[in-house]
Amino acid sequence: MRSRSSRRQERDADLLSAELLSIEQLKRYAAALAGQQRIDPRPGPDKLLRRLADNERVLLDAYDIVTATTQPEQRIVPAEAWLLDNFYLIEQQIALARRHLPRSYSRQLPRLADGVLAGLPRIYGLALELISHQDGRVEGDNVNQFVASYQSVVPLKLGELWAFPIMLRLALLENLRRVGSRIARRREERDAAIAWADRMLAAAEKEPKRLIQLLAQFADTNAEVPLTGPFVEEFYGRLQGQGPAMAFAQTWVEHQLHQEGMTAAQLLQVESRTGAANQIAIANSIGSLRMLGDRDTWATDPDFGWFSPDHGFTWFSRAEAEALFDGWTVERFEEEENDGEATSGPKHWHVFHVIARKPDTGRA
Repeated sequence: MRSRSSRRQERDADLLSAELLSIEQLKRYAAALAGQQRIDPRPGPDKLLRRLADNERVLLDAYDIVTATTQPEQRIVPAEAWLLDNFYLIEQQIALARRHLPRSYSRQLPRLADGVLAGLPRIYGLALELISHQDGRVEGDNVNQFVASYQSVVPLKLGELWAFPIMLRLALLENLRRVGSRIARRREERDAAIAWADRMLAAAEKEPKRLIQLLAQFADTNAEVPLTGPFVEEFYGRLQGQGPAMAFAQTWVEHQLHQEGMTAAQLLQVESRTGAANQIAIANSIGSLRMLGDRDTWATDPDFGWFSPDHGFTWFSRAEAEALFDGWTVERFEEEENDGEATSGPKHWHVFHVIARKPDTGRA
């Protein structure tokens, strides 16, 4: 029987894996959503802080899995690199979210009456909807137009409007939890492939007679061998060109996949697309949480009021940004400032790019 946690992960994965929409499609969707949602008039308990704690736990577990099993000689896929290099930012954002979300605050917000988010604040549901249909990309244009379209049908309460930026932060962390969990699972599948391949290669070199037994054991443990894209890609890569004995293992994998109506080549194509999608999703979500400087357009232009400090967003001078990493090992600290583009048009960007390592806390 599946646990309540696993069922929740499946529901949230479905919610956060929605169809990507253009701005015009997003506006129409927001208006339709406003006409469909029902509000529970009864007050309810806070669920957001517990949800944040659960997301933090899953993200820490994912980080530990990737760091504990990634050896110097192993290939790190791009999505894993994004998680490792930016985990300091994720931890900071979790702390900021907890600081800006008193336990009593969400109890005052209108709650959804039904659906997978029943009992949670409506404004939190809107943040999740926006992020899911934009693949984690949050900018002034899509935020403003999404909210305006929703309010053209059903007005939001003032407290909800003030809460929206912190809800965006919580929803981005939820999206990172989804992607982080997927990255960790794929790392475990790669590690399983490495373990099997290394056992076979060691047996072929040191105990050739034992190799037949090992191959038979590999075939007999079909239920325990995850013939997923990451496993097959890593397994094939390790055994490629290692002789006819290793080719037998690859042939067995091909046979098993054929029984499922798929070839190894097709599976590896799917794996390539999935890996790219994970990289884009985590890059978008982390980019939306990035540290923005105090001269950025979103910090100075009243047209981007959603991103003002009053709404829970923080802007940093260089000195303030550097102070955040006092006591850390800073490997990269770059300040970028230039005129560029956002989806809403021309924009002045002021961004800090930081790679830092937190002092050892005893965590693996």
